Amino acid sequence: MNSLEATLTNKISFREINRLAIPALLAGVVEPVISLTDLVIVGRIPFDKTEIIAAVGIAASLISAITWILAQTSSAISSIVSRYLGSKRLHELDSLVVQTFIFSLMMSSVVVIATRYFSVEIFKLYNANGKILNYAVDYFRIRIWGFPFSLITFTLYGVFRGLQNTIWSMYIGLIGGFLHIFLDILLVFGIPGIIPAMNIEGAAYASLITQVLMCMVAIYFFIKKTPFKLNPGKSINPELYNLMSLSINLFLRAAALNFSFYLANRYATGYGKEQIAAHAIIANIFLLIAFVIDGYGNAGNAISGKLLGSKDFKKLWLLGIDLSKIVLVVALVIMVFCGAGYFYIGKIFTSDVHVLKFFYQTFWILILMLPINALAFSFDAIYKGLGEAIFLRNLLIGSTFLAFIPSLWLFDHLNMELYGIWAAFTIFMLYRCIGSIWKFKAKYQ
Repeated sequence: MNSLEATLTNKISFREINRLAIPALLAGVVEPVISLTDLVIVGRIPFDKTEIIAAVGIAASLISAITWILAQTSSAISSIVSRYLGSKRLHELDSLVVQTFIFSLMMSSVVVIATRYFSVEIFKLYNANGKILNYAVDYFRIRIWGFPFSLITFTLYGVFRGLQNTIWSMYIGLIGGFLHIFLDILLVFGIPGIIPAMNIEGAAYASLITQVLMCMVAIYFFIKKTPFKLNPGKSINPELYNLMSLSINLFLRAAALNFSFYLANRYATGYGKEQIAAHAIIANIFLLIAFVIDGYGNAGNAISGKLLGSKDFKKLWLLGIDLSKIVLVVALVIMVFCGAGYFYIGKIFTSDVHVLKFFYQTFWILILMLPINALAFSFDAIYKGLGEAIFLRNLLIGSTFLAFIPSLWLFDHLNMELYGIWAAFTIFMLYRCIGSIWKFKAKYQ
């Protein structure tokens, strides 16, 4: 066997990567699509358009932040399930999944009660006031009830991904995405004489109903399709402690990440209602693209955990290289699409010429940073699959406090406003990208 043949036999095929990645991509984009759909629909409400877009953007970003922080149990359980699958010991995890549900429900219940009760104070920290504050609170207090259901759904996505199956998640995501668009239009604008127009509250209820139904479908797939049972067992599964340790480190990582988003929103709100509205649109597009690229990251997450379980480090190294090539191509395709539709994308969300001016002045920065984002997101997912939670925690804390915050402060001091926020995000992502690649090369080459 020559060297080329040896390399090919040690590689994970593109077909296998795509088998996991494409369904994961379609499943993963649902959460940002829900927020983007809400922004698009509420932007058509015939009053207070700028204030409503700003309010929904702030509230949606807070919900995304909370979801990102606590949904790290999904990555943790995916890592554990894939490792046990690789080592052919899956039967030892029978009780772990249900115990993880209980853990997630306890956390999410505390978060829902605390954030809903203090929602006014929380949004004031974002510099929100007046109509923006009132609309944000109205939207948030309804939609946050769907958070426990989303957390369970993401946990089940992690189980499915650990079993090397993302098809079930795709079905759930597509059902949820189409249902949400239908409900958004129906509840926001209503049907004369039948259903009253609920405006911003209608968008929140559409999201809540979608999250509940997606959770129910996910539980159905779990019961019918997986080898696990809805039985918590009589004793604590030994892996629960490992899962909690992984989760806590990933929580801290996500908390650092979302502290950056909080600061960005706070600064943007301080620059004026048009700038926070433009920033909200760009930030939600950023999240959508992140979830698209993360579809391939999730494939890396599932496969890397399995390779770690079987101790196949040669394939792991080649997986990192191939995944990098794929996500860079995906990023370039998105860049071309965004560049071609540059002056049309903003108009999908708003017709306010002042908001559009700030959007067009700044959106190009996000487009240029996409290759950096793609590499950072893909290696981030691989490290989650490998259980490298401490490294990820330290990397995100460093990128937040050593890269983003000093840059944001400097650019604000230079009066760069939205330019400064997204330039700071570029430096933030560059720090993550370089750190991830350096670690992977040093450890697995």
